[in-house]
Amino acid sequence: MAKLLMSGNEALAEAAVRAGCRRYFGYPITPQNEIPEYLSRRLPEIGGTFLQAESEIASINMVFGAAAVGERAMTSSSSPGISLMQETISFLAAAELPAVIVNMQRGGPGLGNIAPSQSDYFQAVKGGGHGDYKLLVYAPANLQEVVDLTVRAFEKADEYRTPVMILGDGVLGQMMEPVELPDVKLQEVEKPWALTGAAGRPARVIRTLFMLPGEEGMLERHNYKLKQKYDRMAEHETMHESVALDDAETVIVAFGTAARIAKSAVAIARAEGMKVGLLRPITLFPFPVKAVARAAERAGRFLVVEMNMGQMVEDVRLAVNGKVDVAFYGRPGGAVLSVEDILSALQSSVLPQAEQPVK
Repeated sequence: MAKLLMSGNEALAEAAVRAGCRRYFGYPITPQNEIPEYLSRRLPEIGGTFLQAESEIASINMVFGAAAVGERAMTSSSSPGISLMQETISFLAAAELPAVIVNMQRGGPGLGNIAPSQSDYFQAVKGGGHGDYKLLVYAPANLQEVVDLTVRAFEKADEYRTPVMILGDGVLGQMMEPVELPDVKLQEVEKPWALTGAAGRPARVIRTLFMLPGEEGMLERHNYKLKQKYDRMAEHETMHESVALDDAETVIVAFGTAARIAKSAVAIARAEGMKVGLLRPITLFPFPVKAVARAAERAGRFLVVEMNMGQMVEDVRLAVNGKVDVAFYGRPGGAVLSVEDILSALQSSVLPQAEQPVK
């Protein structure tokens, strides 16, 4: 299969089309604007719908409507735009509607800047909206993964009837790499819950409100049903990459762009005789708890590297469960880590906890 040189945003958009996305609703915000720009041309070519909504709130509610009638639908935005979508993301999860949400993160908090960041981890993984719900969250580290995980996101959204998030950043969205675009054989997915008109069949209702007479305890039971689904995800959908962990005395844990940089640091450290390995979560939820715990049985210390003030580090510490020390090194506000930063942290006698870059 021939490779094409594409930007991350355009590769993601084309992968979504090939995965069967026919309805896109969004609102412009840097650094993901090439996604709606590409789809505004591409979707009309195949009979799909592109609509620039009046806001991020409007766009995610349009996704809700399209998903409710059984369409493969998507939106994309960046950090503050995703914040505006949180209420309806909670509604999507509660209504068990499949949808794909792309977040190409930028620096924050607030409007911040348009530089790449990883400071939306908590928002994506812990549930940025209200209630007990989870998203299946993918964190690609290169553009081929952007393509492959986008296709997978649509498939898993339908399989689990759940919103799925692709958590990228400005680096992944703007960089260019050769990618192979798959020829996806689309299969008709039966959706007996979809609102397709009541003629000739029993009525169907999609809702998130459970407070009618006689419904005592129904919302609690619904939450337990959702929990069972998230448990199935944890059992079957957890993904991670391991690099040189067999003899690693120090394990770096990083995701997305930070992991890509950390992988180069591991190669250099190994060449200098340091026994360093990398564990990269590909799914942020479900988090690879078992893989982290296994690594903690062998290694002497962990270094979590993120482009933020320390978010995933909390999940690593929970998975390590006190077996070894877990230190953190990060750069917030759109500052991109360098290989030298990570090497300096590795070579320190005490792994840095400081907020400032290691010099």
